[in-house]
Amino acid sequence: MIILFVGDVVGSPGRQMVKEYLPKLKKKYSPHFTIINGENAAHGKGITEGIYRSFIEGGADVITMGNHTWNKKEIFDFIDDAKQLIRPANFPTGNPGKGIAYVKSAGKELAVINLQGRTFLPPIDCPFQKADELIGEAKKRTPYIFVDFHAEATSEKLAMGWYLDGRAQAVVGTHTHVQTADNRVLPEGTAFITDVGMTGPYNGILGVERETIIKRFKTGLPGRFEVAEGPTSLSAVVIQINDQTKKAVKIERILINDDHMFFE
Repeated sequence: MIILFVGDVVGSPGRQMVKEYLPKLKKKYSPHFTIINGENAAHGKGITEGIYRSFIEGGADVITMGNHTWNKKEIFDFIDDAKQLIRPANFPTGNPGKGIAYVKSAGKELAVINLQGRTFLPPIDCPFQKADELIGEAKKRTPYIFVDFHAEATSEKLAMGWYLDGRAQAVVGTHTHVQTADNRVLPEGTAFITDVGMTGPYNGILGVERETIIKRFKTGLPGRFEVAEGPTSLSAVVIQINDQTKKAVKIERILINDDHMFFE
């Protein structure tokens, strides 16, 4: 089994990169499943129904979210009907939507779980306990489990990776928008990376106009975040799983921008 995951898509620059490169990536790697984190897809915060549908029509099987899930009010009108859209499963009980999705391809079924960390983020339910619950549920249907852990702290992401080693085929971190170089397969067969990185503006600061962020650091004053313009970048990982052992055997980083050219 091969899984392609595209990291946090930021605004229209990120969506354009997905539109341009997702078909090329699917042609090159032939993934059985394609997953996109879309929590920043609508002008840097949240997602709309139109964007969700464009990702699915463009070749994604599941869209994951994060701490900006509720930033676009219209999501409340469609999330319960969006079967391929999931938000962090450890949001408090009663939140709309769901945190796990099942998708099938070539006779295989993959469970995709979305969780959110609690360190340096708003207090929500324990992601580790929720992981136990959902993995137990998923194992009744399929041996293949993928986890998008949307979290701020490197230590919390590493902890989740080790905690789920051998119980999920992949645990990938999102949210911090900078691709880390620690991709590896853990001893019990779980592919892990602390952060997949961002898909969007290359010369901004985490996708936002540089001047606004620099001014905020210099003055301590708030400023309106605007998605940066200019050159763009795409961050992703491709994961290979051995169908006999049900263990990951490889996780490869993908980075496409002006300094890292894409070769088909």
